[in-house]
Amino acid sequence: MKAIGLIGGMSWESTALYYQIINREVARRLGGLNSAPLHLHSLNFEQVAERQRAGAWDELAELLAGAGRALQEGGADCVLIGTNTMHKVAPEVQARLDVPLLHIADATAAAIQAAGVRRVALLGTRYTMEQPFYREHLARHGIECLTPDEAGRAEVHRIIFEELCQGHCLARSRAVLQALITELQQQGAEGVILGCTELPLLLQPEDVALPLFDTTRLHALAAVDFALGECLQ
Repeated sequence: MKAIGLIGGMSWESTALYYQIINREVARRLGGLNSAPLHLHSLNFEQVAERQRAGAWDELAELLAGAGRALQEGGADCVLIGTNTMHKVAPEVQARLDVPLLHIADATAAAIQAAGVRRVALLGTRYTMEQPFYREHLARHGIECLTPDEAGRAEVHRIIFEELCQGHCLARSRAVLQALITELQQQGAEGVILGCTELPLLLQPEDVALPLFDTTRLHALAAVDFALGECLQ
């Protein structure tokens, strides 16, 4: 079994989901007491968020590249960035690695294509919804993203940073997200990307009428596929 390297802590709430999903899936596939060899480099999210707000993406690229190198040198055979937003610097991180960086949008695109969906609602941080890096990555897979209006984007961003990243899952915020999804469905969305790794804490498939693409789960399962590729052949 190959070793997985995870750059986490952005936030630790979703990093815990990664750890749980990866190990439960390894146990499901292999049985017994099997779990994943996993190396974790957990960052202080306050320091990351400060740099995000300041637009200091070069500093963040250096920070994450260093974390990725540390994971590789510690024995990881692949690296994951456990957040959608920080895939803005994924090319810079991969350039510093000799092992594969498993991109969260690639795992998500594969699931969307398998479902036969071409146009999706994208919910995430303002950085993910408004900057081109994520939407353009999906567009290369033939997937079009619809996002909420200005007020809706601001509210989704607030819910993520002020509530979910601090462990608060509120019913009224779930209702806000459901209303935004309904609006985007009326605009032609055929599915919903939970494009922030904390959003699955608040929304589950039964909460929406459209196919739900949980990027946290999809990314974690891609890591398991990589780790077990040779074991299951």
